[in-house]
Amino acid sequence: MFDITLARALHVGAVVHWIGGVCFVTLVLLPGVRSLTQPAERARIFAAIESAFSWQAKISVTVAGLTGFYITYRLAAWGRFLDPGFWWMHAMVAIWLVFTIVLFVLEPLYLDRWFSRQMHAQPARTMAIVQRGHLVLMTLSLITVLAAVLGSHGAFY
Repeated sequence: MFDITLARALHVGAVVHWIGGVCFVTLVLLPGVRSLTQPAERARIFAAIESAFSWQAKISVTVAGLTGFYITYRLAAWGRFLDPGFWWMHAMVAIWLVFTIVLFVLEPLYLDRWFSRQMHAQPARTMAIVQRGHLVLMTLSLITVLAAVLGSHGAFY
C-alpha cells in the first residue's frame, strides 16, 4: 500500500504546484504586468515570466494525471465514475483534461500566435481576455480542489 501513499503525495504535490501557479499568474502576474508596464511591453514581460512556469505546469499536469489514474487503477475505483456521489472525480478529470489540452495542444498550435497577434493589435483588450480566461480556470480549479478534498473525506455521502 506504500505505492498508493506515494502516488497520493505526488498527486497532491503536483496539484498544489499546478493550481498554485495558476493562482499566481491570475492574481499576481497578470495584474502586475497590466499595472506596471506600458501596453507595448506587456506581452514581452508576461511571455517571459509565464514561459518560466509553462514547462513546470506541463510537468505538474502530467504527474497529476498519471498519479490520479494510477490511484484509480490501484484502488479499482473506476466504478466511482458511475456513482453521482463521486461527481468530484469527474470534475478532477475535466479540469485536468482542459489544462492538458490548453498546455499541450492549444498553446503551441494556436494560443501563442493568437496572443502575439492580438497584443500588437489590441494590447489592453487582449490582456483583459487573458485575465478573464485565467480567472475562470482558476475559479473552476479551486472549486474542484475543494470538492475533491471534501469528497475524498466522505462529505457528499
